[in-house]
Amino acid sequence: MPLSSLLRRYDQVILDLDGCVWIGGEPTEGAVEAIAALRDAGKRVAFLTNNPRRATEEYVRDLWAIGVRASLADVVTVGGALQYLLAETRRGSTAFVIGTQALLDHVADAGVKVLNGTDLATRAELVVVAGTDDLVYDDLRIAAIALQRGADFVATSRDPTHPMPDGLWPGTGAILAALEYATGRTAAIVGKPEPQLVLTALDRLGEGRTLAVGDRLDTDVAGAAQAGVDAALVLTGGTTAEEAATIADGDPRPVAVAATLAELVMGGD
Repeated sequence: MPLSSLLRRYDQVILDLDGCVWIGGEPTEGAVEAIAALRDAGKRVAFLTNNPRRATEEYVRDLWAIGVRASLADVVTVGGALQYLLAETRRGSTAFVIGTQALLDHVADAGVKVLNGTDLATRAELVVVAGTDDLVYDDLRIAAIALQRGADFVATSRDPTHPMPDGLWPGTGAILAALEYATGRTAAIVGKPEPQLVLTALDRLGEGRTLAVGDRLDTDVAGAAQAGVDAALVLTGGTTAEEAATIADGDPRPVAVAATLAELVMGGD
């Protein structure tokens, strides 16, 4: 399948997973064929996710399950970026973590002692916040007390929602907002729109003109702009056509907007 004129201009493509390649693990219409077309045309491809719920190995398995070949090096996750940051800056410290088991494992693998489930949790030196389907009030209480006592504060993203087949579920940003409101503290952010995830993908892909593709203006397009690469927007996830048409002056703009990844990659032009 020939590529669109837009994609022919690029050497490599960074694809956001949730809302762009798939929704709740089910591929968006034509996404698998679009990725195959990119590779058949000799384009290098990397996958990116702000979703902290799962380990990198799980994302690789999920890509294979829908028919997309991928290795660990092809997938850049916010959990992996968090682990790298903590290993470089917080090794030997203690943390209370709101997140899935995969996220807790990333924190522990960074050399940080996780205090979840202990009497010392409210005295953790660091509070880490990420998306989870298993949030309970006690998590917010412990995190809030630790933050009031001076703990450092980091989160994987401010994404307000997470695209799923039945609609937009509350994302990491929704949990983070509760803690920031309760404590008056502001978390440092690891994932998009901070540029580190995109820069990591660029480092793995190598030199070449790069297009980042995602479904959110506030994270995907903004994160690409911070990393100095072009971005395209697809409307299968967290952005409506109306929002894409009314971008505020001064905000980063995508080089293209398409209904789906397949339309963007293989559009007839």
